[in-house]
Amino acid sequence: MSEWEPVIGLEVHVELDTETKMFCGCAVTKGDPPNTHTCPVCLAHPGALPVVNERAVEYAARIALALGCEVRPRSIFHRKNYFYPDLPKAYQISQYDEPLAVGGSFDYWVGDQKLSCRINRVHMEEDAAKLIHAGGETGRIAGSDYSMVDFNRGGTPLIEIVGEPDIPSPEAAREFLQQLRNLIVGLGVSECNMEEGQIRWDANISVRPAGSDRLGTRTELKNMNSFRFLQQALESELPRQVAILEAGGTIDQETLHFDPETGTTTPLRSKEEAHDYRYFPEPDLVPLTADEAWVDKVRQDLPELPAARVERFMSQYGLSRYDATVLGGGSTMARFYEDVVAEGVDAKLAANWTMGEYSAHLNAAGLDPGHGHVTAARLAALLRLVADGEVSGTAAKQVFALMIEERAEPRDVVTRHDLGQVSDTAELEAVVASVIAAHPAQVEQFRAGKEQVAGFFVGQVMRATQGKANPQLVSELVRTALTG
Repeated sequence: MSEWEPVIGLEVHVELDTETKMFCGCAVTKGDPPNTHTCPVCLAHPGALPVVNERAVEYAARIALALGCEVRPRSIFHRKNYFYPDLPKAYQISQYDEPLAVGGSFDYWVGDQKLSCRINRVHMEEDAAKLIHAGGETGRIAGSDYSMVDFNRGGTPLIEIVGEPDIPSPEAAREFLQQLRNLIVGLGVSECNMEEGQIRWDANISVRPAGSDRLGTRTELKNMNSFRFLQQALESELPRQVAILEAGGTIDQETLHFDPETGTTTPLRSKEEAHDYRYFPEPDLVPLTADEAWVDKVRQDLPELPAARVERFMSQYGLSRYDATVLGGGSTMARFYEDVVAEGVDAKLAANWTMGEYSAHLNAAGLDPGHGHVTAARLAALLRLVADGEVSGTAAKQVFALMIEERAEPRDVVTRHDLGQVSDTAELEAVVASVIAAHPAQVEQFRAGKEQVAGFFVGQVMRATQGKANPQLVSELVRTALTG
């Protein structure tokens, strides 16, 4: 692969969290009985006329402005013609050569490396209905006995973010999508629930000789909604293309399916081009106009963006870029973390616990930040006990677990289970003296210059006190006793 370089471009589709569909008044819902939110417009009955959802336009503009795009003063809708059972009109209302917004960029990080991807456009369209393939083992059309269509999703407002082929690796593609998702969720326009298909993407990939500026023939991985599977699919497709080219073959422009179980890609169909869809302006909708005052109002209402918040966390709280990205990348985790710090807790201590024990608890319980028994105030109360030396770091983890199990306050757990830290100097001096007396050989090693043996004595004291001793005080007392 050293003689070749990947060229990856992503097209990201996001369902918007509006109350109604893109061109009709049907409710946008999840989990309701099939085909209960339909009307003549979204079912394409003759004579039914679409009307644009104003809130969907506002949400699309939020995304465009957050990506640094120019929201154009005039945009129009087109008919994208193709036949499929999930599309009752036999065309999708979308945008083509006059989209809502163009010309932005998105900065993202891969480790300590800052990368940027140009954004070609952000345009609006309607989602298709949902096909349910029954009778097979995989839930896919291949091997199923029959398919059913649920039109509840048909007509849901959808935006497409079209990136330029600027992404240099499968890992970078994964990071791009994860950080873009955080941005969109933070804007309050979509939950981007991947299990429900609220965000999904197509990946176009080709390879070219290292250092070349030409683009090779691309293949497409379509409708993916797993960061991990995307990275695996790209890592599988890259060497396949290289092997074909090095053998003197050519790459067919086609759409591929990735099988996570085998880790391989297989062709589905030849890749469509724009002319295959026979775009033409939607005659039932007038052009959209976005005046400058309206665009400025949308821009002013944008919340703090994740990239800016990460930089602020680094400067305000002294966090590393990694910590700031984990805590500041998503708005809900960022809010929880800042609520903990606002309770008077050291910023680094709060960061360690929020990323560690607290995040593990959220994952195990299937909770979002800020939900459940462990509120920011309760976590802060526990961390103050640690900072004040009332509870050791080891015991604090026990307190945290019991606090959740018993739905109790941290101090109550410490008292009830006798988990307080021993910081009484006289009490600990007696334990230290006993431990030193029981290990004369190690004492001689220390006095012969092997100072790391002091750690052995600290460990023995901690064991003797069942982990309750103040480790810093124990360390001081051990050294005093050994050198006295």
